Amino acid sequence: MQRHVLVIFPHPDDESFGASGTIAQFREQGVPVTYLCGTLGEMGRNMGNPIFANRENLYTFRKQELFEAAKKLDIQVEMLGYRDKTLEFEPQKEVSERIRSYIDTLKPNLIITHYPGYAVHPDHNALGAAVMEAVRTMDSNEQLEVWAHAISNQHEDELGPPDVVHDVTPYWEQKLNAIETHLSQASGMMSLLKDSQKDDTQTSEQLERLRTERYYRLSIKK
Repeated sequence: MQRHVLVIFPHPDDESFGASGTIAQFREQGVPVTYLCGTLGEMGRNMGNPIFANRENLYTFRKQELFEAAKKLDIQVEMLGYRDKTLEFEPQKEVSERIRSYIDTLKPNLIITHYPGYAVHPDHNALGAAVMEAVRTMDSNEQLEVWAHAISNQHEDELGPPDVVHDVTPYWEQKLNAIETHLSQASGMMSLLKDSQKDDTQTSEQLERLRTERYYRLSIKK
């Protein structure tokens, strides 16, 4: 039984697309979950469909969407406050020390983050690497497990099959509700997902990816 789960991703909506089914399962079990979000995603390319945001005010929508998703998932949110698409340029030691401070305060025994090198977006890889560094600095007696989310197309060829495979079908409604709150980013995909009755290979593949959440258990070498 987990005592506290800390989810660490860089963008609003990463938690909903990548881990909301797993989060919903933990919350059903009464496990507290905190989402440590790295940025406000202000450099995102999507502005809603139809468009309702612009480059100057996108961050305000994304922040509001994030807190609405957190409310639906019944989780706490903490903001790291970095600028979108700049995490790879931040001093990793400083980022990892900030993450370590949250770990020391919240005392999770499970962290969910991106697998550095296999998470496609530079922000994903950079924050995942900072999480790994933060965990490396911890006392070896502290019990802490890390589940890493790999996204790149070829990750299984290099890493093998994931260690944790969650069929989140029982939490599908919660996951869709969380994704749907991110209107600026997800409106196009939601129209595809809601039309799941049609025989569409692309839609079926998207549904399958979202219905299963996969993670690698990382052992942190001191």
